[in-house]
Amino acid sequence: MVQLGRHFGRGPASLAEIAAEEDLPRAYLEQLVMSLRDAGLVVSTRGAHGGYELARPPADIQMGTILRALEGPIAPMICASDDPEHATICDRTPSCTVNLLWVRIRNAVTGALDSMTLADLVPPRLINVESAASTTAAGATTTTTTTTTDPTTLQGALTPS
Repeated sequence: MVQLGRHFGRGPASLAEIAAEEDLPRAYLEQLVMSLRDAGLVVSTRGAHGGYELARPPADIQMGTILRALEGPIAPMICASDDPEHATICDRTPSCTVNLLWVRIRNAVTGALDSMTLADLVPPRLINVESAASTTAAGATTTTTTTTTDPTTLQGALTPS
C-alpha cells in the first residue's frame, strides 16, 4: 500500500514493479491485492499499462482499515475482538478477569492505527526546480537547481486526524 501511495496520481503500478521494489514474491502480492480490492481500497486496470492503484487519496485511507482488510478484526485475543461473532466464541468472557486488559490493548492498538493514514507513511516526493540561468560577476553562466517537495504528496501527510 505504501508503494501504491508513492505512486498515487501517476496511474496504475504493476505488481511486478512493486514486488521488485519491496523484495516480495509477486504471488504473495496477488493474494493481498484481492483482499484490498474487495475492501474497496485499490482498483485494478487491465492491459499493457495496467496494474493497481489506490481507490482514493492516501490521506483518506486509515492504516486500521488496511490492516482489517488484510487480517480481519483487530484483537489481541479472540474474546476482545470488536466483531460481535468473535466475542461469543469464548464462553468465559462474561466472567473472565483479564478480558478488560485485552479490550484495553485492542482499543490502544486500533486507536493508534486509526489515527494514522497511509499518507503518514508515504514520504513526500522530491522534485527539482531549475531557476533561470544567471551570470556571475566574472561573466560565467550558472544554473541553480533547488529541491522541493511536491505539494500534492503533502496533503494530509503527518497531520493528526
